Amino acid sequence: MTSSFDFAPLFPAGLPAPSARWTGLAKYSFVGGNNDSEQVPLDELIEAANQALRREGRSLATYGLAHGPQGYIPLREFLVTKLKRDAGISCTIDDLMIVSGSLQALDLVNNTLLSRGDTVIVEQETYQGALQRLTRLGVNTVGVPLDDDGMRMDALASTLADLKSRGIRPKYIYTIPTVQNPTGSIMPEGRRAELLRLAAEYGVPVFEDDCYADLVWSRQRPPALYAMSQNGGVIHVGSFSKSIAPALRVGFIVAPWDVMSRMLALKTDAGSGALEQMVLATYCKPHFASHVPALSKALRTKLDTLMEALNEQFGTAAEFREPKGGIFLWVKLPDQVDTLKLYQAALAAGVSINPGPEWSTNKGYSSSRLRLCFASPSHQQIRDGVAVLADVCRKEFGVPSRSANVEKRA
Repeated sequence: MTSSFDFAPLFPAGLPAPSARWTGLAKYSFVGGNNDSEQVPLDELIEAANQALRREGRSLATYGLAHGPQGYIPLREFLVTKLKRDAGISCTIDDLMIVSGSLQALDLVNNTLLSRGDTVIVEQETYQGALQRLTRLGVNTVGVPLDDDGMRMDALASTLADLKSRGIRPKYIYTIPTVQNPTGSIMPEGRRAELLRLAAEYGVPVFEDDCYADLVWSRQRPPALYAMSQNGGVIHVGSFSKSIAPALRVGFIVAPWDVMSRMLALKTDAGSGALEQMVLATYCKPHFASHVPALSKALRTKLDTLMEALNEQFGTAAEFREPKGGIFLWVKLPDQVDTLKLYQAALAAGVSINPGPEWSTNKGYSSSRLRLCFASPSHQQIRDGVAVLADVCRKEFGVPSRSANVEKRA
């Protein structure tokens, strides 16, 4: 149906640019937070869905299953146990709210704390979804550089001191301390303690995004910032997107009641998807603890395939640090490569990548960097896709140089 009605004059100022029509995933897709389809525990989820619906399916007739606005109680009870075991967090079901993925958590925290013109501190390289939301809200973001152990505390200290000297008190410090996105680093416990000390000294809360924390290769992780905090100044968010399946759209917030109660007042969607919560609660109690190590093992083998393919196709022209978990590899190409331009050329050849500037507050630093998701493509797709990407880099940017790929002779 064609329409002659012109909606354009009715759009308010400040809307995001219009979206393009969906045309499907690229042949070789290294974008987004998609996971390994072979590792979705399908049989167990089917069984859990049948059990949950038979047991209490008629409660779907009531908003929120009559469990209240904070979410399905058995799922919150599972999370209380899981967070204590895995992250050292001591909380009750009243400290937890189930949300529609961690993106809704970001929106709720932002809408509770931020006004146009406010300032927040973020990691220099960080989650694109967080940066986009802050930009749309008209919030000033100050990026703090990272090293192999995450956000640098010397840089954070100088940033806080500089803002204070200008009369600016940041609304929060946003950090992904456990399997940082996009770099894959894990902040050590000592640095976490220093971050909390600085935050308390300057009276700034910490917004801890722990969405990738289940996928640590070593299965060892430091306590969550929320668990280490002495003054209750941390808001913690997590998700089942990376541990079970992203399309389920189930995340959670752990927060003190004074801020939780304000977020609850803003969560006006009549509850996150109830069936997903019922199925997850039924599945997770018996299976979660054994599923995640198996998933991590499978993801680790895909990372190895990606790193081998990059070394084979790019040689020394592609630089990267091995991430300590997760589903992403952060790659540095030679300085002449503009990954925003590479994105277009690669997509035309059937390869999709995430260009670095979209994941950074420092566009110059990140202009030759890119993020590759290795969880979704198969091992063969990883190898073939990297070969195509290398061919595009050679044609478009003269990379890699031949000498970088010639093996040294004995």
